[in-house]
This record gives sequence, C-alpha cells and structure tokens, in this order.
Amino acid sequence: MSEHLEEGDASYKVFLYIFYVCGAIMMGITVFGFYHSTVEWLENGTYIMGDIIHNTTIPFENFARLSTWLFFSSIIGWYCVSRIGWRRTVAGKISGRRMALLQLMLLGFMIISLYEVLYNFTVLNAKITAGIVNGMVPDIDRLYVAYPSAEAPWNLVFATKVFLAALLISGHAFYLSTRPRKIIK
Repeated sequence: MSEHLEEGDASYKVFLYIFYVCGAIMMGITVFGFYHSTVEWLENGTYIMGDIIHNTTIPFENFARLSTWLFFSSIIGWYCVSRIGWRRTVAGKISGRRMALLQLMLLGFMIISLYEVLYNFTVLNAKITAGIVNGMVPDIDRLYVAYPSAEAPWNLVFATKVFLAALLISGHAFYLSTRPRKIIK
C-alpha cells in the first residue's frame, strides 16, 4: 500500500474535485471583495481592506463570514494540492539548488506570516481592551488598523485570518520541503 496518492486512486479524484471547489470559492470571494473595494474606493476615495469580505455572511445571517470561507477553503485547497502534487516534489524533480531556494523562500514567508499574525492579533486585542476600558464593548468585526496605508486600512479580524492561513500553508509547505526525498520508480 502506497503512502502517497496515485492518479488512479479513487481518493485522488476526491482531492482534485475538492481543490476545484476550494479554488472556485477563493476566486469568487476575491472577485466579490475586489469589486466592492473598487466601488468603495471610487465613491469615497478610501476603503478598508477585507471589511466587506469579513462582514458578509453566507449562506444566511449569523453563519459563516466570507473571511471564514476564504480561510477554510485556502487551507483545505492547499492540503488537496499537497496530496495531489506530491510527485513533483517528492520524486526529486526539483534540483538541490532550487529546493534550497524554495526552502529559504518558504521559511521567509513563514516568518513574515508569523509576525503579521502576532502583530494583527496584538493590535486587535489592544483595540478591544481600549474599548472596554472606556466602558463600551467595541464591534470587534469593524476594528481596523491604518497600516500599511491610511488610505487602505486593514480589517483586523480579516488580516489575522488571512495571515494565519498563510502561516499554516507556508509552514506545511516548509515541512514538506524538508522531508527526505524518495526515489519514485
């Protein structure tokens, strides 16, 4: 019994179809967010990155937000890709120099994503605490930080979810890239 998926395996197609569904979800959410951010920019001259995505719920009110669907589908989609595309990396098809560069790039993404998760979570926590100290509980879903640009601030919950997904994906990719290579016959 093989530990990896082969194209002929029944589960291979399951992972492939789930990847396509996840890709469609991610593309739909991205187009929706880009369209509404563009409209907001044209009307107001500013927008909050991820605000419309985080504050839209689907399939009904008080269920999952689009940011949660994006988070979920990106992680599940990545896992499907890592299961489907294992031959390209495990079989030693990436040369030593390219693999070393890939590992360094993934390590860099992982470090940047970790920093961003900690930064966004810390700022979110500070804003919640500052709001509670003043006697009012702030609307957590509407908190944002004017970083990196005052014209395009980021919704803090959205930013935390996006960078957490990036951290998990880059960490998993780094782990997979450091596993011993196997010779595939």
